[in-house]
Amino acid sequence: MATTIARRRLALYALFFIPGVGIASWVTRTPAVRNLLEASTAEMGLVLFGLSVGSMLGILCSGALVARFGARPVIAVGTLALIISLPTIGLGGALSLKLLVAAGLFLFGAGMGGGEIAMNVEGADVEKAIGRPFLPALHGYFSLGTVVGAVAGIVFTATEFSVAWHLVIIGGLTLFLFLLAIRAIPDGTGRVPRRERRGEVARSGPALWKDSRLLLIGVIVLAMALAEGTANDWLPLVMVDGHGFDPALGSTVYAAFAASMTVGRFVGGRIIERVGRAKVLAGSAVFGAVGLALVAFVDNQVVAAAAVVLWGLGASLGFPVALSAAGDSGPDSAARVSLVATVGYVAFLVGPPVLGFLGEEYGLRGALVVPLVFVAASSFLALRAVDTRDTKNADGAADADHSNNSDAVTAR
Repeated sequence: MATTIARRRLALYALFFIPGVGIASWVTRTPAVRNLLEASTAEMGLVLFGLSVGSMLGILCSGALVARFGARPVIAVGTLALIISLPTIGLGGALSLKLLVAAGLFLFGAGMGGGEIAMNVEGADVEKAIGRPFLPALHGYFSLGTVVGAVAGIVFTATEFSVAWHLVIIGGLTLFLFLLAIRAIPDGTGRVPRRERRGEVARSGPALWKDSRLLLIGVIVLAMALAEGTANDWLPLVMVDGHGFDPALGSTVYAAFAASMTVGRFVGGRIIERVGRAKVLAGSAVFGAVGLALVAFVDNQVVAAAAVVLWGLGASLGFPVALSAAGDSGPDSAARVSLVATVGYVAFLVGPPVLGFLGEEYGLRGALVVPLVFVAASSFLALRAVDTRDTKNADGAADADHSNNSDAVTAR
């Protein structure tokens, strides 16, 4: 039994690491892909729309698929879709086919959005089996994957290595890792009998939409998702086009953002235990807003690069902690988290094209005003929407569980 649990833990570490490497590999080569496609900022926004639509589809379908088939097949299909998407994106760039790149990003988003929720279900089952927090480390491995992928992307960018071959290599390596890991994931985790699934559907209704506190938390989730998604979609291009960095340095700045996210997620649980979710949410929003403001308004490369660290620290905890607060805001926790997550993913769906069109008109730095306004507003909403009596959590397990269950939904 102990050996089986240990293998499942290692397998989940690897499976969470894969999407982190994948998204960083894509993001660090965004300027190169844009140049290969000869795409305008607005056209790149439409290309990125494929990622948003795929992510939304994966998120909306994953819960029902896990309930019907169990976590393992959803993890397998989602991760394979993500892996296949990488060479597809590279080939689309090499052939200068915008639609093929958008299709690859659609596969990436659908695979990541669906697969990560299923992995989170599996991780929660392991956590219950071992009797101590496990989910925080899992999501740290995702962020660690983004750092590794970003560093590799920097090297490939600096050496002007082929985008197509870069993404093919990453696809091959992650496929090998996936084949090793998936064998340790058992069948049946998360599967719900048909009669029980019908009962859950019958219990869900419009009442949650009338909960004003829950809707305020939804606005916070949307804001923090927009802050994180903006960096994932546009940060290298903001640095290249808006601050005059060369592509390699633009990728380096993104690596700093990813590292900040990693640090925030590994240490966040302890901070929540000490000061509570409301203050953590408000503080995260302040950090994110200051970082965004400095990148948008200060025309200085050093300041911009340093501000990205603040941006990353702010974005690291805001989204998952808000989802955790939603789960504890009333009865039917799963439905509350699902509703607020769906509201938040509006940011991932509409954010890339909206910022692309605004960037075409006002420049990408000017477009950052949109996420800045939302994040700044959420710093005030946090103290109103989240129960301020939750100042400490004696053992930290509940907060860690909720926040990291939610974190699997972000695509980071």
